[in-house]
Amino acid sequence: MAILNKIRQRSLILILVIALALFAFVIQGVIDNPNAFSNSQGVVATVNGTDIDVTDFQKKVKNYQDGSGRNLSSTQAKNAIYNQEISNIILGEEYEALGLSVEKDEMRDLLKNSFQSNPEFQDENGNFDVNRLNAFIANLKDLKGEKAPLGNFSINFQDWTNTEQSIAKNSLRQTYYNMIKAGVGTTIAEAQDEYMADAKNVDIRFVQIPYTTIADSLVEVSKSDIKAYMKKREDKFKVDASREVVYVEFKEEASKADEDAIKAALLKLKSDRTEYNDSSGNTDTIPGFDTVENVAEFINSNSDIKYNDTFLTSAQIPGVAKDSILKLEIGEYYGPYRDGEYFKLSKMIAKKQMPDSVKTRHILIPFIGASSAGPDVTLTKEQAKNQADSLYNILKTDSSKFDAFVTEYSTDQGSVNNGGRYDYFAYNRMVAPFRDFSFNGKTGDMGVVETTFGFHIIEIEGQKGESDVYKLATLARKIEPSQETLDDVYNKATKFEIAVKDGDFNAIAKEQELTVKPITFKELDENIAGLGSQRQVVRWFFEEGRDEGDLKSFPVSGFGFIVAKLVEKNEEGLMSVEDASVIALPQIKKEKKAKMIREKIKASSIDEIAKNQGQSPKTAGAITLKNTTLAGAGVEPKVVGAAFGLEQGKTSKPIDGEKGVYVIEVTKVTEATELDNYTSIVNRLNTAKRGAAQGKVYQALEKSADIEDNRAKTVF
Repeated sequence: MAILNKIRQRSLILILVIALALFAFVIQGVIDNPNAFSNSQGVVATVNGTDIDVTDFQKKVKNYQDGSGRNLSSTQAKNAIYNQEISNIILGEEYEALGLSVEKDEMRDLLKNSFQSNPEFQDENGNFDVNRLNAFIANLKDLKGEKAPLGNFSINFQDWTNTEQSIAKNSLRQTYYNMIKAGVGTTIAEAQDEYMADAKNVDIRFVQIPYTTIADSLVEVSKSDIKAYMKKREDKFKVDASREVVYVEFKEEASKADEDAIKAALLKLKSDRTEYNDSSGNTDTIPGFDTVENVAEFINSNSDIKYNDTFLTSAQIPGVAKDSILKLEIGEYYGPYRDGEYFKLSKMIAKKQMPDSVKTRHILIPFIGASSAGPDVTLTKEQAKNQADSLYNILKTDSSKFDAFVTEYSTDQGSVNNGGRYDYFAYNRMVAPFRDFSFNGKTGDMGVVETTFGFHIIEIEGQKGESDVYKLATLARKIEPSQETLDDVYNKATKFEIAVKDGDFNAIAKEQELTVKPITFKELDENIAGLGSQRQVVRWFFEEGRDEGDLKSFPVSGFGFIVAKLVEKNEEGLMSVEDASVIALPQIKKEKKAKMIREKIKASSIDEIAKNQGQSPKTAGAITLKNTTLAGAGVEPKVVGAAFGLEQGKTSKPIDGEKGVYVIEVTKVTEATELDNYTSIVNRLNTAKRGAAQGKVYQALEKSADIEDNRAKTVF
């Protein structure tokens, strides 16, 4: 009891000690991992202070992928939802500022417009019935998350809520952009300028002093020149963070020994083999390809490609083996031969001549459970067979009833309106039993055939052409590396990785006859050329603390391994002077050459300048503001623009063009005839401007928004 009293007396001290210990633990965690308590770990992005929650984001990505039939990669889906969420926040702020919203009455009209064609929401006369819509929504609520059918889909109440929100957002977006478009217009003066740019023209004489008249060696460009050029055009030279990487490949592919083993295994399957039977205690003989009776079962048990029980034309036989296979007699083999990624051993099973195409008519009697059988099908398989046999027996003695029976009994919507006919069709168009009866029989034959669709009464009405066809039994084995080869590839990749950690990557690769491949990727990139989606590689090279020279071996599914090394880290901002020089250097040289050329021009007339500069005067007629190409000089918008700023008979000062420095003289100005009415031009410009407004407005909003992108840290 005394001890307990002492503890109570010192409880405040204990609390302080515990608090200090916890605080020290937290502080140490922050020191060890500065990002441990960063809000970005649960936030995909922040847009103007609004967070995109990672959990909600991932749910939307999953729904988006499910809705697309899983045809999108994870990265594609994430980028799509990211752009969608950014757009929703940016535009949502605009709607709020303008007081735009979708009220209850408007939402009802939007739902009507969206679902009025759905049979579930129509009355007996095919008109939209809002009561049916309301009942459907109420039923979804009562199902408490369970799904209900809607057309070809099944949805729950949350799905419906999402649909309503999507419809409302689309309506708000349309209203917002319509308001913007309503404020976009064209004045008569703009229409006149547009007209004049095409109708007014001028003739000029000019002299061009090409930049090539000054050798590149005479022009010095310093780093400070490039930096100054970049500073004036920062937007042009801004770059995202990137990583320069080199890598070598170690492919998991079959060796020659592996290929020889696969071919040997195929040949071994030709012969019978003995096998001890544990159940009987006897040694059984297992038939090989030479003697087996059930070829289909043998192929399906021993081949990587299933048996194809169809006749092939010569065009359908693999080109790499066609000539040899066509010469085979029944029972003879060809192979093993390589066809794509398989080794094959083919045996000729049968040869015959067959029609190129056949014309038939048929009556389809389906049964419950048959393919494409509708809910109105009530016959069992036995009943359907009996009905087909009964109709067939009648038609054998009176085929004139065929058309009437098609109308009354057949359910094949593809032919019922054509008397049950399929006009001349090729061998592989129909399902196997239908095909075999049609091509193996002769004109006039009639019979009952069962397929997955039901029972068909088929009559052959005609056959065209005749070709040699062949039936092959082909054993195929995929060409894959053995375990020994896989181990060898892994060991080579591992040894290379160890060697280059302390050695020269390129030199060691060259020594081992490996090709070094360079690649540059940004933080959100996914694919590597030839290797497909490799997010794990990109992510590793952008990890915090990664330094130039770091390297790692990566497994690549379906390929093997790569060993990659970080060569250079480029952070977000202006590109390096060295990289910028590729773009800047030619332009800076052009500017310096233009200055040097201008300084050499002392004369004032076209002829004198041309003579002094060793050039010939040229002419260009009927040039317009809309066509900035000068005959014999190329596209020169500055020169053409200057021409329209001169009066007739006047000569310009030197103009820095695309291909050289120009001096021009306007020899003739042809004014355009004023139009009585510019309405058609106004309307055309209005349509163009309003069409472009939507994209430009959003681009401007996105550019001005404060966006913190955390995708690389949270979901990529």
